[in-house]
Amino acid sequence: MANPRRISYSNSNQLPISDPSNPFQSQTPQTAATLLNSLKFFLKKPHAVPFLLSFFLFLTWVSLRFQRYSSNPSFHQSPYDSNRVALHGGSDKYSDANIVKFPSSSSVVMKDKRGWLINPVSLALDASITGGASFCASVHLGEIRPGGMRGNYRHHTCNETFVIWGAKTVFRLENKAVAKGFAEVTIGANEIAVAASPSGVAHALVNTDAVRSTFFMGCQDSIVNSSDLTSDFGVWKDL
Repeated sequence: MANPRRISYSNSNQLPISDPSNPFQSQTPQTAATLLNSLKFFLKKPHAVPFLLSFFLFLTWVSLRFQRYSSNPSFHQSPYDSNRVALHGGSDKYSDANIVKFPSSSSVVMKDKRGWLINPVSLALDASITGGASFCASVHLGEIRPGGMRGNYRHHTCNETFVIWGAKTVFRLENKAVAKGFAEVTIGANEIAVAASPSGVAHALVNTDAVRSTFFMGCQDSIVNSSDLTSDFGVWKDL
């Protein structure tokens, strides 16, 4: 029996072989086209509507967040950069009242699920508040009910640093460099303020809130005896 004819091909007629090191060499264009067709098919289905709505809502949210960031100067400032406030006399700068204030959500406040926590001495120093207590030889905590006042005196033997929060409160500090001899800053109910009153400088805290109580902590670098002659009381007659 004759052997079956063997068919041979010359090298010039061999089929092209893909590079085994790149298995996606010939599949990538086809895969991309397949994915595009699948996406078009999916978008034509009714169940694609919730997906599209969610996507557009996400884009709207991103756009609004970007616009808010661009239009609100507070996002571009450090916690100590907001120096201008409406005052009840004297100056219009926080520095003239030796005070900084910031929202309780500020990054300078140590905060967790229990609430906020600060170190008044180190925070005052970090904020470049001068003349306050460098350590706490005496500490007192207090409440000021609506319409009440504390202070309105000057101590001649100690520097004092305050932390003030809880209600709308006016902090007044004696400052002979401004027109009326004092500067005032209003602290909002949702703000925390750190202020300093150097030795020989009068200060007062007035609760101007209709409902809430003001809370404060005073840190003095020496012990003050209110019965001696080292303090001047009733400095301002309009308080």
